[in-house]
Amino acid sequence: MIRQNISSGAVWEDLVGYSRAVRIGNIVEVAGTTATEGDEVIGKGDAYAQTTYALQKIEKALLQAGATLQDVIRTRIFVTDISQWEAVGRAHGEVFQSIKPATTMVQVSALINPELLVEIEATAIIG
Repeated sequence: MIRQNISSGAVWEDLVGYSRAVRIGNIVEVAGTTATEGDEVIGKGDAYAQTTYALQKIEKALLQAGATLQDVIRTRIFVTDISQWEAVGRAHGEVFQSIKPATTMVQVSALINPELLVEIEATAIIG
């Protein structure tokens, strides 16, 4: 099968050696995605805004891979403060209310930047 690596252009991709998303066959895996644009954190202090922005970035990567949000079967949500679960869940629900992928939300001790509150991964299978 042909492998398609999708880049977001982030400087970290070459430094760390990863792709924003990878498609092999009809499967697309989207890497952990945060609310960053270059070195800037979008929605500082706002878990809802960060979740919304990360999901927009995920959708863009999916589209580049030939998938849509409708193809998402699983998301994984990492938060630095589980007490913010309702704000994160609300943003996730606004995108996935009718799709309803399997999902997991867990608290982690930290993300790569202390201003980041949320990181999200996604798996899609193109029908």
